[in-house]
Amino acid sequence: MQLNAGALEIVAELLARSDALGVACHTVAGGGRVVDCGVKAAGTMEAGVLLARAALAGLGAVRVEEQGSLPEAFALAWPGCPWPIVAVESEEPLAACLASQYAGWKVSTPSYFAMASGPIRAAIGREDLFDQIGMRERPDVAVGLLEAAKLPPDDVCLSLAADAGVAPDKLVLLVARTASTAGTLQVIARSLETALHKLHDLHFDLRRIRRGSGRAPLAPVPRKDDLVAIGRTNDAILYGGHVVLEVTGDDASLLDIGPRMVSRASADYGAPFCTLFERAGRDFYALDPALFAPALVELINVDTGRRHRFGGIAPEIVERSFTTPQTAVSGSGT
Repeated sequence: MQLNAGALEIVAELLARSDALGVACHTVAGGGRVVDCGVKAAGTMEAGVLLARAALAGLGAVRVEEQGSLPEAFALAWPGCPWPIVAVESEEPLAACLASQYAGWKVSTPSYFAMASGPIRAAIGREDLFDQIGMRERPDVAVGLLEAAKLPPDDVCLSLAADAGVAPDKLVLLVARTASTAGTLQVIARSLETALHKLHDLHFDLRRIRRGSGRAPLAPVPRKDDLVAIGRTNDAILYGGHVVLEVTGDDASLLDIGPRMVSRASADYGAPFCTLFERAGRDFYALDPALFAPALVELINVDTGRRHRFGGIAPEIVERSFTTPQTAVSGSGT
């Protein structure tokens, strides 16, 4: 199954239940569809689950877990976690996470900005990542996700359709701001993807990965404050994310790379993301790239049966992030 075709099946489910899920579909110039999942539309938690599944091109399971239903490994790593947990699992994590879900590029025009992800990336195929993992495709319909505070204007939609090599009426964009129920959930559902991208940055042989799962706490959604929401969603993974990967090969290489694939390896580790962002002059690229990794990673060697554990959950930092008044973080109070 192609990536965009898999996501399109999730879109069909989302649209079939649009009223119940609190989403709204708009037709734009050329006949493309923009599905508002959390900009002007309210969007529900279930809409966020479907948004995350679409980002994974239908190649992963996403669910919200409560205390009492958590796997033993996570429950032991974080006893009494007070927040629901966003869980993601995939039997094809390379395709689901790196070829589709990873927010590998941004849409930026004088009038519009969004972080873009989803299988439309494989249709556009401009990222160097695809030179290494393959998986470019020429779909009939291109499906993308935009993390943005506004719905995309017609010119952006037409440009994306052209870049993806599809007719304007064969474009589907799912849009949610970070400070929305669906938007927050779909970002936190990227714990597994964060670990895979870190391994890619560390030049690990990604063909060794057989399957994976990730869990991270679901942050409270701030009212229309995307900066606070971005901080909380990052902290959910950097300080509360737990990823388990099943891999093949030798144990020595896992022991070597494990300490470098967790957020604790960063010199910036130890403060909530919004605090670090302010220290960096609100320049995302001034932050240490090593920070962007899960808090806790377990590597299970399916060849030797050995299990290796690196990093650890930092509940106190997650709590500071999730409970700090918005005015103290952003100064906006909105």
